[in-house]
Amino acid sequence: MKVLALILAGGEGSRLSILTAKRTKPAVPFAGKYRIIDFTLSNCVNSGIYNLGILTQYRPRSLNEHIRIGRPWDLGRMHGGVRLLQPYLGRKDMDWYKGTADAVYQNLNFVHRRKVDHVLILSGDHIYKMDYGPMLRFHEERGADSTVAAITVKPEEAHRFGILSVDEGGRVVGFEEKPTELRTQGPILSLASMGVYVFNPSILGQRLGDDARRRTSHDFGKDVIPRMIELDDKVYAYPFSGYWVDVGTVQAYWEAHMDLLSDNPPFDLYDPDWVFHTRSEERPPVRVNTEATIDRSLVSNGCIVGGTVEHSVLSPGVQVGPGALVRHSIIMTDTLIGKKAIVDHAILDKNIVVGARSHVGFGDDCTANEAQPDLCTGITVVGKNTIIPAGIKIGRNCFIACDLEESDFDTDLIASGSTVGHPEEK
Repeated sequence: MKVLALILAGGEGSRLSILTAKRTKPAVPFAGKYRIIDFTLSNCVNSGIYNLGILTQYRPRSLNEHIRIGRPWDLGRMHGGVRLLQPYLGRKDMDWYKGTADAVYQNLNFVHRRKVDHVLILSGDHIYKMDYGPMLRFHEERGADSTVAAITVKPEEAHRFGILSVDEGGRVVGFEEKPTELRTQGPILSLASMGVYVFNPSILGQRLGDDARRRTSHDFGKDVIPRMIELDDKVYAYPFSGYWVDVGTVQAYWEAHMDLLSDNPPFDLYDPDWVFHTRSEERPPVRVNTEATIDRSLVSNGCIVGGTVEHSVLSPGVQVGPGALVRHSIIMTDTLIGKKAIVDHAILDKNIVVGARSHVGFGDDCTANEAQPDLCTGITVVGKNTIIPAGIKIGRNCFIACDLEESDFDTDLIASGSTVGHPEEK
């Protein structure tokens, strides 16, 4: 069975707030040493799929530098391997990608040249472990035109997903985008689409050509799959029961990290039979100083801990000064937490300096952020390269932009729900 995997990695990920101001969502760091896209890439190679294309668009530089020729995933090959497929202007049939379906449509020549039996369409911004082999066999056995991976969801979560209605044989008979109620009547079961699809190359080309001629949003979930159901193509749902998370919001991103910190985490990074690969820098071992304490946390190579770290994730090169406290937080690469500083329920991007005796995540007030409505659960987010002055207090649900200097903070108390700076780069 010859398979081509196309990974959709061009999304802006605006609901991740300042974390995607300088990078596309699949390039956002995760679990200390990884990027979000590493999990989809690793799923491919662990499933024996070494023929990949990655479709990029929004702020691709960080992602491109991370992937390069794909050597950490054993994808630096003469035949097959990984190709970065970026949009460009200058030809009649090329333009900026207008949606997930349009991105693949503009690269159909790449698909046809690979001469494969099946095309696997994947999202590069989900956290999960999945062997695609059983899904591909499921697709073949049913003679499907397309197969959609799906998970069961709680009724109260249905509004977040595209919901598939399937008959008793697993064939998809209906699709509803973010419904207000979950359908459960009669023989119809309801499942949420994971954004993982298998297509026969010929039917993929036909349906993408049809979509390109119509006035749609050119999206697989919103347009292509519903159209295939309407035209009575053979679309099947493949049930998936493992761990899968769309880390599309600050809260979901934070919760997925906290999931990793339980004694028996639902998502296992330590399975020797399913290694998650990434491009890593050489860093020295973790150093834990005399007065330091670490409890239920992930601490990456190169970290120096002189204070207290509780229920948190530290990326490579993070330094926690003497007497400092990091609690329920995600701290990214080379960030410095100063002496006696406190960081509580916060996400700090790379290369941040938190001044001595400052407090990020201060107080009990949980006023939502007006500029960033998704910041409403008490988590404060600080953008890359920002310097937080010594002694300052920053409340909860605050948005602190990238590249700020000490002079950009004009008060010693930033109230909960406040925004400092602008989400765009300086």
